[in-house]
Amino acid sequence: MKERVRIFVSGRVQGVFFRAGAQKRARELELGGWAHNLVDGRVELVAEGEKEGVGRFVEWCKKGTPLARVNRCDVVEEEPTGEFKDFVIREFGF
Repeated sequence: MKERVRIFVSGRVQGVFFRAGAQKRARELELGGWAHNLVDGRVELVAEGEKEGVGRFVEWCKKGTPLARVNRCDVVEEEPTGEFKDFVIREFGF
């Protein structure tokens, strides 16, 4: 069963390879989507794939990379669209 989530992660999550780590983990879990930095210091991610993989990805986001310090991880469920072929890093989101 496919699932899609939008995740907002706050804390020390920019400049600590959070997006690159998320991309690596998403690809390991065969998820599609993207990650980008927000101007307010958070990272926004969208991930879509099999339910189990998405759940594992959300758990990863709650911890992040070794240099990250996640203070909050807000998850919003969305309708899957099937639009993603890969998980990519985007430039700043405005």
